Amino acid sequence: MGGNRFSDRLLPLLFVPVIFISVLPMLRLAAEGLFVQGMPSLDYVRDVMESSQTWRATAHSLYTAALGTVISVLIGGAFAFLVALTDIRAKAALVFCFMIPMMIPPQITALAWVQLTGPSSALLNAIGMAPALGSPQPLYSAEGIALLLGIQHASIVFLTLRANLRLLPREQVEAARLAGARGGRLWWQVILPLTSPGLIAGTAMAFVTALGNFGIQAMLGIPGNYITLPTLIYRKLSSFGPAALGEVSVLAMLIGVIAVIGVLLHHHLLGKRDYRLMGVVGRPLDIRLGARRIVIEILLWAVLVAILVVPLMALVATSLVPAFGVRLGFDNFSFDAFYQVLFVQPATIRAFHNSLLLSVGAAIVLVGMCLPLAYVIVRRPSRLTKLVNLLVEIPYALPGVVLAIACILLFIRIPVLDISLYGTLAIIFVAYLARFLIIALRPVMNSFMQLDPALEEAAQACGAGIGRRLRDILLPLAAPAAAAGALLVFLTAFNELTVSALLWSAGNETLGVLIFNLDDSGDSVLASAVAVLVVGVVVALMTGFQLASRHLPKGVIPWQS
Repeated sequence: MGGNRFSDRLLPLLFVPVIFISVLPMLRLAAEGLFVQGMPSLDYVRDVMESSQTWRATAHSLYTAALGTVISVLIGGAFAFLVALTDIRAKAALVFCFMIPMMIPPQITALAWVQLTGPSSALLNAIGMAPALGSPQPLYSAEGIALLLGIQHASIVFLTLRANLRLLPREQVEAARLAGARGGRLWWQVILPLTSPGLIAGTAMAFVTALGNFGIQAMLGIPGNYITLPTLIYRKLSSFGPAALGEVSVLAMLIGVIAVIGVLLHHHLLGKRDYRLMGVVGRPLDIRLGARRIVIEILLWAVLVAILVVPLMALVATSLVPAFGVRLGFDNFSFDAFYQVLFVQPATIRAFHNSLLLSVGAAIVLVGMCLPLAYVIVRRPSRLTKLVNLLVEIPYALPGVVLAIACILLFIRIPVLDISLYGTLAIIFVAYLARFLIIALRPVMNSFMQLDPALEEAAQACGAGIGRRLRDILLPLAAPAAAAGALLVFLTAFNELTVSALLWSAGNETLGVLIFNLDDSGDSVLASAVAVLVVGVVVALMTGFQLASRHLPKGVIPWQS
């Protein structure tokens, strides 16, 4: 009873910060677009909807997001089916490498591919394969944007589909085989229909994520004058500042509406049929490939080399040349760019400091919030806890530019307090708390779900109060998951761009913003050096996760086998 009373008192205290960082910004966003000088008005909506620029950017966003989603489904789906259902070897290494493009920031992905494919490519010039000077950059196009969106988000499709494939009852597939289903018929008529929920969910998530991916759309679309909704918002804010907030809020709501339509379509497709599986989940399906196995393994690793290794080699090559466009050779390679960004350039040193401060601070604060929040949600389910669980997902589910605009509107002048966070690190920090709360919360919730309630009940029967049960039993057992959640938050926030691109100001740059600005100003060598350092941090943290995976609750690490 004491635990119930404690939870009843604790939930409202936890509900307040969730409302503050997740709900109020979105309400303020809607109010800005639908009110003018405190009165209901559709003036901003009408101005935005009557602009041909809006509909051109919307068409561009839909086209690149849809085409990118198709590419994600093809790549991620193929890897998921082959890794989950066949007897290919080195699955753990394949999955680890396949996840790296998703963990690398999108602006670094775009930068690496631009350094690979252009006429000034240090790598291609070194091997004599660079296009002629003056040749157009093929990635500065709708298809170039879609290609990188597809590669960046293929891991999303992979993860959701693989999770569904693991639940595939072996008995049903074996029964279909006995009934005569073989080869392509087995795949198309049995396996694919049974796993369509995971495929549909992955497709919807890839589309929504591609829609709001600012890094790739900005670094490829702005030089090619291919403007999408996120880059249109960026341009308006960069040109007009706070004066454009009315129109920008409508554009942000337009992106949000499109994203919500995608999610609703996903639920509609899943609701049209009954996807429940008969039987129990036993040993995973293990389709023998026979003589084709070596060929398929070579193809899978070749794809990883093409989408991961080669672009990163181009990025490293550019960071080692003395100046952009210079041919890389043994006689002129230099580490000067790394020395400059680590010890000389004040902007890069400041960006490293800001990103470390924001990511570490967000990780610590969110873990402190998530331990009691996860406990109440899992152990004391109610309508209110279900609502809280839904609300924390909103800032992460919506495109980052929507959250950024919402935070600007709310914190440019905080009601009652009459202070402004606009143009400070504080507004980025609050946006990170809202954006990454769900990342920190899910591992802790998974940990509490896997803990037997009998442990807590036994301690309560012996007279242990809620405080001692939390301190001596629950928190120590949930600590590994909380630490993993904190590291995931750090990994994601350390090089984030989509939110901070609209919130930064001079002196408050983050690493993601720095890379974007360096490349935008033409300093691609320094941008590549910073990007290489960031990739090194990402891969090192992922490796640490992989080594610690056996000591963490199942489901904490996304790529965990």
